[in-house]
Amino acid sequence: MAINVYFVRHGQTYLNLYHRMQGWSDSPLTEKGLADAARAGQSLAKVDFDYAFSSDLKRTMETAHELLANHPGKLTDATPDPAWREEFFGYFEGLNSDATSYTVSREFRTFEEMIANYGVEATRNKIAAADPFEQAEDDDAFWKRLAPGFETLRQLPDGSNVLVVSHGMTIRSIGSRLGGAEYTAQPQNGALAKLILDQDGAHFAFYNQLQVPE
Repeated sequence: MAINVYFVRHGQTYLNLYHRMQGWSDSPLTEKGLADAARAGQSLAKVDFDYAFSSDLKRTMETAHELLANHPGKLTDATPDPAWREEFFGYFEGLNSDATSYTVSREFRTFEEMIANYGVEATRNKIAAADPFEQAEDDDAFWKRLAPGFETLRQLPDGSNVLVVSHGMTIRSIGSRLGGAEYTAQPQNGALAKLILDQDGAHFAFYNQLQVPE
């Protein structure tokens, strides 16, 4: 069995532009965000998709629609699936990301510094532990939500090419768990990653690329 999964991070949104925590909260794509999605579709032109899935949040669904409109394949829209949503940041949704990092860690002044020092999984647990409403996802809750998405992928026919439009922390969390430290960089808006699912498990063919490597 080999299933080729092409993950794409959604295009830039206004909350991305303003450096805000954007988990289950949402904001529209900017003009650059629409261009990110269109470029991703054109970059994937040689891949004939059999299936397309997306997080059910508006920014990913909009990205998927724009991506497929700029792709020569037969698919026109993606199936929404909450399994591919972004991490839920609870109380910290919508707040400045760097200020959130200092609030959570009392040490690191940027989100990227916090991840570099704690790792993706521990960062998620620290955010959950710091949420006064106790609603942010910890690592266990996050992966329980993602599991059905991977079960769906594993059930697809051998040789399928699959598009999954998702989010930055979700994609880098998959990278951390299935690829290791080499695959934990924050994906750029509209960036591509290819994950191959086979009988031996899963491995990345590429990660955080704006074009499909030759």
